[in-house]
Amino acid sequence: MIRALFSAGNHAWPEYQETLPPAFRAAGLTVDLSREHAPEKVDYIIAAPNGPVQDFTPFTSCKAVLNLWAGVEDIVSNTTLTQPLARMVDPGLTDGMVEWVVGHTMRHHLGMDAHIHGQDGVWRTDYPPLAQDRPVTVLGLGALGAACAQMLASLGFPVTGWSRSQKALQGVRCLSSDTGLTEALTGAEIVVLLLPLTDATTDILNAGTLALLADGAFIINPGRGPLIDDAALIAALDTNIAHATLDVFRREPLPENHPFWKHPQVTVTPHIASTTRAKTAATCIAENIRRGEAGEPFLHLVDRSKGY
Repeated sequence: MIRALFSAGNHAWPEYQETLPPAFRAAGLTVDLSREHAPEKVDYIIAAPNGPVQDFTPFTSCKAVLNLWAGVEDIVSNTTLTQPLARMVDPGLTDGMVEWVVGHTMRHHLGMDAHIHGQDGVWRTDYPPLAQDRPVTVLGLGALGAACAQMLASLGFPVTGWSRSQKALQGVRCLSSDTGLTEALTGAEIVVLLLPLTDATTDILNAGTLALLADGAFIINPGRGPLIDDAALIAALDTNIAHATLDVFRREPLPENHPFWKHPQVTVTPHIASTTRAKTAATCIAENIRRGEAGEPFLHLVDRSKGY
């Protein structure tokens, strides 16, 4: 019998209590799923970083910790977590992110806001450029960034992707290194941020890098709030940045008195770009447990030295 401990908020338990058992059975696994296993008997921990388990020391038989979130910055630095840690790469989360990013990219590309909010009797006949004439840069080419970059490329946008390690994606110009970052941002008209949050990526959009963008550029950030220097962005909105659509922030919920709320060139969405979907995530969890029991490599293991 495999013992799996579910360590996440109370709100998440009913969904996973329903979706995980059939996923385990489909993978040929017999799993005792509970929220109350004795620590020394647990084989796997299915964990949200804000879940009840914060000290992993007692889990002496645990073979892996399977993160329920795509982001691991809130758990990877936990010094008691010495077991292998796997990120959540959930097809449902990926599809949701692609849909949100494409939706807001097209909104800015087509200039929809002027017509949605401009019902003032003015007949506006400004035509947008074709997608092929609108360079887009995606910062971060992990599972989410790669999927968004390739979907935007399939719509005709010339897409440049940048990541800390060199990647290769069909239809996407892929760059890495500091020099590559400068090249990726120079002249970009739409920038999408989907990087992991590390010391190296904090404030990656700052006064210097924002100045590289084309005049009238758009920022779309569904990644992590601290990827952007807030003060530098507000200043850039008065110079070369036309609008920023932000789904993530340094502090959440975004404080009521934060200048982003009332800034006419900022759209705030409440961290809703995408989420882990229990039905599809359950299949991912079951596959990693199957791999662990079969002695196969776990999928999506976190590199502690990189932080993702």
